[in-house]
Amino acid sequence: SGKVASGYDMVHYGHSNQLRQAKAMGDYLIVGVHTDAEISKHKGPPVFTQEERYKMVRAIKWVDEIVEGAPYVTTLETLDKYNCDFCVHGDDITLTVDGKDTYEEVKREGRYRECKRTQGVSTTDLVGRMLLMTKAHHSNMDNPDYQQHTDNFGKGPKGHSPWTGVSQFLQTSQKIIQFASGKEPQPGDSIIYVAGAFDLFHIGHVDFLEMVYKQAERPYVIVGLHFDQEVNRYKGKNYPIMNIHERTLSVLACRYVSEVVIGAPYAVGKDLLDHFKVDLVCHGKTEVFPDKDGSDPYAEPKKRGIFRTVDSGNGLTTDDIVQRIIANRLQFEARNQKKEAKEMAVIEAMRKREEDLIPSSGSRIRC
Repeated sequence: SGKVASGYDMVHYGHSNQLRQAKAMGDYLIVGVHTDAEISKHKGPPVFTQEERYKMVRAIKWVDEIVEGAPYVTTLETLDKYNCDFCVHGDDITLTVDGKDTYEEVKREGRYRECKRTQGVSTTDLVGRMLLMTKAHHSNMDNPDYQQHTDNFGKGPKGHSPWTGVSQFLQTSQKIIQFASGKEPQPGDSIIYVAGAFDLFHIGHVDFLEMVYKQAERPYVIVGLHFDQEVNRYKGKNYPIMNIHERTLSVLACRYVSEVVIGAPYAVGKDLLDHFKVDLVCHGKTEVFPDKDGSDPYAEPKKRGIFRTVDSGNGLTTDDIVQRIIANRLQFEARNQKKEAKEMAVIEAMRKREEDLIPSSGSRIRC
């Protein structure tokens, strides 16, 4: 069994991908999640409370168990306590408050493994996108405002760290296959359909999908994701924060979801209901925006008597998260600059060490 420890402040598909890779290295995955106090000490203020973060990580389908309030530094003692053979971390650097490698001890004992960081997503980048209230960012990454902001946000004064910096996410069919369950509905399954933006996949979405999952004995939940342009039509501002490809992975990583329709029609019509043999269509307590022609997108399932409003008991919206981020903006920018500066110092030290080990090839000796 393997263990992964992290803060998982804004849980995004990059973290899910790390956990997917970690699970593939062993049989049983235990994930340690830090407390708010621990994150504040080492990284700055968390966006989500520890309770929200525990729930988010539990909802990721590759996770077998979580450890609440895990220590920031993973020791051999921690690994032994939970019967873990090794721990896994991304190929970036995590440093303690005094600049030491958090995984020094377990590396020394050969009980450390590494997984690849997902290109194109980081909390830094998502925060940058949220702080930019422009309509264009999801369709135009070359937008000068976006570039300027990512430059300010993902770069320190002296250079650019490959870990904290910003890059573009490129979707591939392979990535979707890795995230998809690949399970088809079985006879006796109840096929439940829900649709929406599911932007910045968060605890409000998890609570809703869990409640949807509980609507049947053998649920097969299909999530219809609207294209970016459609989301922008009814949500406005700079929504969606995450593009359709990113939202696809985010939703597929959730243990309550069996399948995703990428670019689902806004109106839940006859064709879709018949094609997927839908038994039940659910929607949360949030407002249902009318279709382009002013009609109710749920008219057909209502006519068939298969529409149900589900109350998740959680009113958190993507808008609320953006507000939390904006409220913490200055602290976030300071946190990222500090993290960047630490990483650049480590890169410089690694470069110096390499130079010391390799004698320069063109040196001549003069007598």
